[in-house]
Amino acid sequence: TRSSVGSVTTLSNLMRMLYSRAGDYPKKQSILYAESFSPNTPQGACPRCHGLGKIYDVTEQSMVPDENLTIRERAIAAWPTAWHGQNLREILVSMGYDVDKPWKLIPKKDRDWILFTEEQPVVPVYAGLTPTEVKRAQRLKMEPSYKGTFTSARRHIMQTFANTTSAMLKKRAEQYMVASLCPLCKGKRLRKESLSVKFAGYDISEIGGLTMERLSELLLPYTKPDNLQLAEEKRLVTQRITEDVTTRLNVLLRLGLGYLSLDRSTPTLSPGELQRLRLATQVRANLFGVVYVLDEPSAGLHPADTEALLEALDALKAAGNSLFVVEHDLNVIRHADWIVDVGPGAGQHGGEIIYSGGLSGLADIEKSITRKYLFKEEESPVSPGREPTGWLHLKDVTRNNLNKLNARFPLGVFTTVTGVSGSGKSSLVSQALIELVSTNLGQEKVVEETDIFSEDAPVTLSGAVSEGMETISRLVQVDQKSIGRTPRSNLATYTGLFDH
Repeated sequence: TRSSVGSVTTLSNLMRMLYSRAGDYPKKQSILYAESFSPNTPQGACPRCHGLGKIYDVTEQSMVPDENLTIRERAIAAWPTAWHGQNLREILVSMGYDVDKPWKLIPKKDRDWILFTEEQPVVPVYAGLTPTEVKRAQRLKMEPSYKGTFTSARRHIMQTFANTTSAMLKKRAEQYMVASLCPLCKGKRLRKESLSVKFAGYDISEIGGLTMERLSELLLPYTKPDNLQLAEEKRLVTQRITEDVTTRLNVLLRLGLGYLSLDRSTPTLSPGELQRLRLATQVRANLFGVVYVLDEPSAGLHPADTEALLEALDALKAAGNSLFVVEHDLNVIRHADWIVDVGPGAGQHGGEIIYSGGLSGLADIEKSITRKYLFKEEESPVSPGREPTGWLHLKDVTRNNLNKLNARFPLGVFTTVTGVSGSGKSSLVSQALIELVSTNLGQEKVVEETDIFSEDAPVTLSGAVSEGMETISRLVQVDQKSIGRTPRSNLATYTGLFDH
């Protein structure tokens, strides 16, 4: 999506107002409204890339991943499957192309026409006949099975990408598209008029790429009236907006998020980072008398990040609010002023309030399972350890904050990848490892029909598997997404229980 750190925290709105009202404009340029500094509006978006910063198109390599295959063997992977793909291949036979020759041996002129032509000739099709039989039928002027319209691979992909309402079809088309920097805005996503306005020597795109820690340092001098040699009206606007921005930034810095930039896309954030961003927004809202209900706010957080979470929760409480938190993390439970323990078991064995009170009182409730872990009555089991059966080597992995990283993972054992939120765990394992191994296995990622299509294409992954694939036959990803394809899906249909 186009959601970013700046939009979640609303800091982007303030920065656009700052540029609109207090920016340094080129001579004779008229004042721009705040909307003109957003790539998500018609007033601000670059007319060439529509505010994406990139141009998406296809290449021969992306559409034909294996040039040793023939057209009949589906060398053109970008073409549709089933009947539509078969129809296009039979049209090529009618046009005299050799669909049984390896792709790399077909003349380049013919390859380019098949992949990129905008022509759509209507051709008689002789369904089910061999190329030799088709030539004979044409020579004898036999009646064709039907007339088919040829569509090049590029035209098919671009039309599907632009027009389909199916998230699954759009995702399939997207995988054959390659991103390149927009030649007009150079990746900055905005019109040239918007980019010509500066503040502190930066255009708004450049300032969005600064870390929040650096942004705070940059804006701090503008919060002091004595430092501003400006006209009275512009000085007041600059001071008030920068004061508001730096105050909000201070909350985010205290939560350990200073390394993030305003233009960082939210899908690339870890759960811990996103949780703290949202909490910071509430802390800054200065509301009181509000009941906040949080469902496992520590989910996905490293213990070091939990401390920052507790600081944010304490700030909300100190402002005069009530917090109801559903939680499993023992440190969060110990930090609470009041504990309600529900149980004793799950399902039909639960539904009872076992305890309601302060932390110390829970120690006396024998039927509480939570008590055993809160007061160290149960020790966590320690694995005896196993010897790896091999090693998976990843080389030059680049994505998000990973830069040409080399990593190796033991095979045949239970491996945990840990680290503070934002350190790169998800980028390395949930993204890079999965994509690289899947590519080597020739597996396609399953796209759920209910997935929301992202307007921004996935970040291009750089890296390779250098060793260890010979012992891996399949990759299975278990994530936290819903398992059902439709609202009618349930445990019985998903597990196949109803099939028996």
